[in-house]
Amino acid sequence: MGNFLHALVWVSIFALLVVFLSWVLWPEKGLLAKLKKMGAHRQRVLLEDALKYLYDCEYKGAAFKPENLLHNLDLSQEQWNRLSRRLQSLELVSSENGTYMLTEAGRSYALRVIRRHRLWERYLADETGLPHTEWHTQADYLEHTLSGEDIDKLAARIGNPAFDPHGDPIPTASGELPTHKGKPLSGLKEGDVARIIHIEDEPVEIYRQLAMKGLYPGLQVHVLKSDEEGITFAADGEERTLIPPFARQVTVETVAAEKVACLKPERLSSLKIGEKAEVVGISPHLQGPQRRRLMDLGIVPGQRISAIIQSASGDPVGYRIMGTTIGIRRNQSDQIFIGNKEKEYYGHTE
Repeated sequence: MGNFLHALVWVSIFALLVVFLSWVLWPEKGLLAKLKKMGAHRQRVLLEDALKYLYDCEYKGAAFKPENLLHNLDLSQEQWNRLSRRLQSLELVSSENGTYMLTEAGRSYALRVIRRHRLWERYLADETGLPHTEWHTQADYLEHTLSGEDIDKLAARIGNPAFDPHGDPIPTASGELPTHKGKPLSGLKEGDVARIIHIEDEPVEIYRQLAMKGLYPGLQVHVLKSDEEGITFAADGEERTLIPPFARQVTVETVAAEKVACLKPERLSSLKIGEKAEVVGISPHLQGPQRRRLMDLGIVPGQRISAIIQSASGDPVGYRIMGTTIGIRRNQSDQIFIGNKEKEYYGHTE
């Protein structure tokens, strides 16, 4: 009996050992296979993030500084050395005299990653209730999860948008991207009037501060003071000040004098029947499907809109835009900024 129990114990131990080794070594589904996949995924994420950073420097005409990339990707010098060797071995990056440049293959790869990232940001902004301060962080994760075919399906689902919610152009499926334009807000001088066309979403800490100040693409700014200490400007009727590092994260396009809208935009809800105005922008507080619907209806900067009919209760109001009449409720028209208001009678203005 004792020998039987002894043998049973050894059989049990052997069986457990077989199960354990199977769990660790099983092809594709074992622990080692999963750890290997996780390691390969981390390496791919690092590679794609490095390509994105290199492309951003190239696109903006800025010099690439490895120390900035180390900080941006939280890498050690040794890790960057390994990563740069891998990028070169894959012929995605070339190096000469310490200068790193994307190859055609590297540039194409970077644009695919950027397309995925910006489409995810657009989706998160328009289709979810996720706070705007979280769009970039979530897109940073999601950009590494879909194939090219899947990301094209996502693009089609949200209407193949041209820009992400921060004002960045979204590369087309064929890798086309408009030439970079605009200049940093810090480059304006006193008296200049400009429109924000992009807000950099990295570092996230700075972006959150800019968002808290109510800055968003399409917002018109009028510079009141600009010096080494910072830049002070009026926007939406309020005075704001940014220190140089923050002002450099905001890209603007100067506005010609004849196109300058009212420095304190009014709300669409203030438009009376028989009046028309120019859409200046939509409040950053209005996000998700509601914002997307308004933009699809033509509520975008530069469009003319007229108030033509009011319901018996006063809400909603019928507005004419792009040849179509749409109804907008007060809680949304309060979030739409207008300028250059005019009276309109029977299709004529005065």
